[in-house]
Amino acid sequence: MTIAAKLAELGITLPKAAAPVASYVPVVVHGGFAHVSGQLPFVDGAVVKGRLGDDVSVEAGQAAARACALMIIAQLEAAGLLEKVARIVKLGAFINCTADFTDQPEVANGASDLMEQVFGDAGKHARAAVGVPALPRGAAVEVDAVIALTA
Repeated sequence: MTIAAKLAELGITLPKAAAPVASYVPVVVHGGFAHVSGQLPFVDGAVVKGRLGDDVSVEAGQAAARACALMIIAQLEAAGLLEKVARIVKLGAFINCTADFTDQPEVANGASDLMEQVFGDAGKHARAAVGVPALPRGAAVEVDAVIALTA
């Protein structure tokens, strides 16, 4: 089954790939890997903002992380790489949170679970889930990725 067909089976419509907000490119391919720049959580065209442990619940954070993962997949599609994904190697999840918030792994699961749903076993990956005091545009979550590609 193609990834496009799997997305359709799951009832997922990808968002339009976001344009860079600064001096970088969304995807760089080198040495058989796609490195996807950090993606923000866009829902209905707006960035999901806020801070976990303050005004954003763990469940809302998971939804934001899932939105980031959808944007990673959208960036792969825009780069013509969606059907060349061999494996999701690593995700980096950055969680905008208070100093005492410790549920970063649960928030990052929003992105991780989606990758496994879409890519199956090839979606299982290594990961970092890190709490940070601020993210671009006030985003609640940002996720980047390293993805192995088929030849």
